[in-house]
Amino acid sequence: MSFRKFSAIVFDLGNVLIPFDYAPAINKLNKIQSGLGDKFAEFYKSNYFIHRDFEKGSIPEDSFINKMLEVVDHKIDAETFKNYYADIFSVNEDVVSLLPVLKKNYKLFLLSNTNSIHQKYGWRKYEFLKYFDKLILSHEILSIKPEERIYREVEKASGLPSTDHFYIDDIQEYVDAAKKIGWDGVRFVDFHTLVGDLKERKILK
Repeated sequence: MSFRKFSAIVFDLGNVLIPFDYAPAINKLNKIQSGLGDKFAEFYKSNYFIHRDFEKGSIPEDSFINKMLEVVDHKIDAETFKNYYADIFSVNEDVVSLLPVLKKNYKLFLLSNTNSIHQKYGWRKYEFLKYFDKLILSHEILSIKPEERIYREVEKASGLPSTDHFYIDDIQEYVDAAKKIGWDGVRFVDFHTLVGDLKERKILK
């Protein structure tokens, strides 16, 4: 088996570096009024295109918040909603521990479908972000995975050929889109599988 030489390792954010769970936000809303969180969850799931449009930057933050406040019958204010909505993340310390190791030999990039509220009120505080050469974020680029454009933005930032990029994402469709333009990549399942995938490609020793 011949090995490709990679120069850039690209990480997805959600459910790779930071697992997320909306249950705490739903529970907080249910405590304010019985069933309020469940109502929000059902609306959010049934109208997922709103979430995607927000991630793509095609809905302004204020408009998104106003719509969500309508859904929860204005039982909370905008600031409370932003804190609830973004208090969904934890850190996968095992995966994060790979960043300083990889940083010694590779450029590191973060490629995420995310939104301005999750960024500002949720994950922006994490120290591990310092290891990345650049963050490529959907709401800033106005493009979401699996659209080709967002991957090309990583290439612009890296200044490297497509074949020099290795991508890690928990969603197979997004890995496949990266491979379609010449990257290599793997679907993230768990830390130990990822380490095996990286060793197999000689990215890790």
